[in-house]
Amino acid sequence: MNEKDFAELAAGAALHSLDAEDERRYRAALPEHPEWEDTVDADTATAASLADPVEPVTPPSHIRTALLARIADMPQDDGSRTDPDRSSANAESTADSHSAGAGAEPAISPKPKQRRWTRSVFALAACLAVLVGVGIGAVALNQQLNPPASVVALQEIEAAADAQQATVELDDGGSATAHWSASAGKAVLVADGLPSPGDGQTYELWFVRGDGPVAAGVFDVDGGEATALLTGDMQAGDAIAVTVEQAGGSPSGQPTTDPVIVIPTA
Repeated sequence: MNEKDFAELAAGAALHSLDAEDERRYRAALPEHPEWEDTVDADTATAASLADPVEPVTPPSHIRTALLARIADMPQDDGSRTDPDRSSANAESTADSHSAGAGAEPAISPKPKQRRWTRSVFALAACLAVLVGVGIGAVALNQQLNPPASVVALQEIEAAADAQQATVELDDGGSATAHWSASAGKAVLVADGLPSPGDGQTYELWFVRGDGPVAAGVFDVDGGEATALLTGDMQAGDAIAVTVEQAGGSPSGQPTTDPVIVIPTA
């Protein structure tokens, strides 16, 4: 990977818009090229600047609709638009060429152009600026540009080839799902329908293994939902558990209540 390709991936990463393949390429390049870290910092700062406080206004409904329709109709980098009928016709043409006989020249598919993030970043930045001006609001935009670490980790896990998950049903009718990946080195708990732990209390995460539970961080619940990144190293066969502890977590480093969630991972 050359520096120009990396710069384009870094711009996409700053806007959290890389697909799974580009995300893997970008993450692999980071430790290999520490000299390009300034590019990452500059793109992150640029993306963050788009979320500077702006006084939101109530937009006419047709403006947002028209803008989103225009974005959906934007051409690709080579000036073309996606055309299902044309794609189907091309596929049929290719199939006919293969069936023309042993003496026919094999069809050679053109190498797809590599995505160029530079142009996309500027176009997206302009669209974001317009959306803020028509009432999206800086707070919502900042949440999109700077998602919590748990959300970023969940995306990394889901993009990993060895991603795994396990789900359990909760007594109150909700559910909890553990997501983990050995290659990403991360584990995330996603819960829905989880009641508030109560005043002065919090939920605490644990890795449960043969030599006892290991504290893995605390988390809060918002409207019964939670996405929590477990701290520390997960080992093969660990169960993921949650207990209710005093605010800040168990002072002894060991659970003081029975677990409300236990998710086996083996």
